[in-house]
Amino acid sequence: MNKEDILRATDASIAHLKNIYGDESETLIADARYGFISGLLKDVLKKPPVDRVTVSDKIDKVIVNRWAGIPIFMAIMYGVFQFTFTLSAPLMGLIDRGFGWLGGQVATVSPNWLGSLLADGIVGGLGSVITFVPPIFLLFIALSVLEDCGYMARAAFVMDRVMHKVGLHGRSFIPMIIGFGCNVPGIMACRTIENPKDRLTTIMINPFMSCGARLPIFILLAGAFFTQNQGLVVFSMYLIGIIVAIIMALVFRKWILPGPSGHFVMELPPYRRPTVSGVLTHMWERGRLFLIKAGTVIFGVVILIWLLSSMPWGIEYASAESWIGQIGSFLAPIFGPCGFGQWQAAVSLFFGFLAKEVVVGTMGTIFAVDEGILGGALATQLGWTPLVAYAFMVFCLLYVPCVASLGAIRGETNSWKWPVISLLYTTAIAWIAATLIYQIGSLL
Repeated sequence: MNKEDILRATDASIAHLKNIYGDESETLIADARYGFISGLLKDVLKKPPVDRVTVSDKIDKVIVNRWAGIPIFMAIMYGVFQFTFTLSAPLMGLIDRGFGWLGGQVATVSPNWLGSLLADGIVGGLGSVITFVPPIFLLFIALSVLEDCGYMARAAFVMDRVMHKVGLHGRSFIPMIIGFGCNVPGIMACRTIENPKDRLTTIMINPFMSCGARLPIFILLAGAFFTQNQGLVVFSMYLIGIIVAIIMALVFRKWILPGPSGHFVMELPPYRRPTVSGVLTHMWERGRLFLIKAGTVIFGVVILIWLLSSMPWGIEYASAESWIGQIGSFLAPIFGPCGFGQWQAAVSLFFGFLAKEVVVGTMGTIFAVDEGILGGALATQLGWTPLVAYAFMVFCLLYVPCVASLGAIRGETNSWKWPVISLLYTTAIAWIAATLIYQIGSLL
């Protein structure tokens, strides 16, 4: 029997098993193996009459309870954001004052165009992003603690029932949790999902997870317009992202990628005490990506923004007559129904396609102010209200993934079709959601 005959016989056997049992051959073979192992253990293994209940078992009776599991998960995530804001506020103020002083010194020493580049472009734009290093690193510390202690595995288990209702399973929630740090590794983590349709659906909804790059936008606007409820407002962004992702998963699995979902079998690890070295290592692995972007992509973009804000020579810096003002004025009418139809907002969203941190960096360069004053500039110079700020936050949460995320989708799907679909449908959902929030909020 040659190679082709063997392959044909194999395919015929696989098809025969699937026709009889209605499942994949790998699953049937695994079930048979575990069935044999279970029967063998009954013959050779003696157990005490009552299994010893461990501390992990006692905690899991509450943590993964079918009724209490999801509220506990939400309460823990809310606590994470309160922890992040409480500890980061003084550090942000210190960095903010440092960049404010540096910008003033640079402008004094070099009053010409070089001083404008250094003070307005690099210090104003890059400084407005670097200010958010403390909350981002503190968020990653909190998530690392939850991951190392064993809770994140429980979160996937708790969400399994919800995910099954939309055609996925708990394994899809793990890449979504990873997406809280960065969507790129979250998308790449979908490789562990066996079912092709489950995998593709999870890839397409992962960009709705609020990554660390969006956090500077949320912190800036929450601090400026929702001073008393910063943690709650930012928590609502993460919650909205999860809800939209689940809704779109239902749409994909019901109409675009229909079919049965795969199986989810997971062994819950025992609870462990996180180590300082482990937590700091995980924090650095995630946080250094933000610093690398700040030193490369964001640095380059703020210089480009400064140049476009200064050209043509002789016009007022960052005015509507500048090149960047003309670009923004062309795009601004699109965002009028959303409540932020100003050219400054439009152009910041346009460049935010490169990296979401650039949204804050662009505004910082245009207004040539540090982070502490930037929020006030949005209220005074653009006339933003809390309603407009919230609609803008939702749009930034949901609209087109960054270039790196689209590249990851291209790599994982081996097609340009799905990145283009992701670009179009996420932006459409973001525009609809922001418009509804602003228009309904205006009526109320």
